[in-house]
Amino acid sequence: MEHTGNPADGDIVQDFLAVADLLEEPQLAQLYAYLAREGEATVQDVMEDLELAQGTAYSYVNRLVDAGVVDVTDDEQPRRYAAREIDLTVTTAAGDREYTITPALIDAVGRRETDADIDTYIDRHGVAGLATALTYAVARERGEVTHRLMAEDLDVSPLAAEMILQALRPVVHEHYDIEEAGAGLDELAIDEF
Repeated sequence: MEHTGNPADGDIVQDFLAVADLLEEPQLAQLYAYLAREGEATVQDVMEDLELAQGTAYSYVNRLVDAGVVDVTDDEQPRRYAAREIDLTVTTAAGDREYTITPALIDAVGRRETDADIDTYIDRHGVAGLATALTYAVARERGEVTHRLMAEDLDVSPLAAEMILQALRPVVHEHYDIEEAGAGLDELAIDEF
C-alpha cells in the first residue's frame, strides 16, 4: 500500500479511506502499530499485550483486515495477523501541506490516549501537524535541529515544541535508525530550554 499524490489514481482514495480509521481512532492505530512492531501476532497476543477484552480484540483485528491494512498470515488456528506497510502521501484539505502517513505516524497517533502531549498537539495542529512534528523529532534525534528552530519554523512556542519532541522521542527511536551523534545537540537543546 504505497502511493504518492497522483489524484488520477483511484487506489489512492481507497488507500486513504483504508487508513482513515487508524488516524481517527487511537485504539486502532495502537493495534496497527503493535502488529507492525511484532511482525505477526495472534488475537490472544493482542489481548494479552494490549490488555484488550476478547470481543474488542477480535472486532479491532477484523476491522483492520476488512480495511486492508492487516493481513491474515496463517489461516490455521490460531490465526496470525501482520500489518501491511503503509506509505501514503496526502495533501491537506487547504492544499498548503503534504505529508506522508507511515507506520511511525500511525504509532504516534495511537499513543494519543496515553500521552497528553501528543493528544493536545493533535487537537491543536491536527494529524498533518503531528506528521510535521514527527519530521522535526527525527531531525532532532539526529542532531540536525533544536526545539527552538522547530518553534520558529512552525510558529509555536518553544515549550510546545520541546513537549512534542520529547513525546515523539520513543516513536522516533522505535521506527528510525538514529545514530548517537545527535546526543550532544539534544543535551544542548534541553540545557538552553
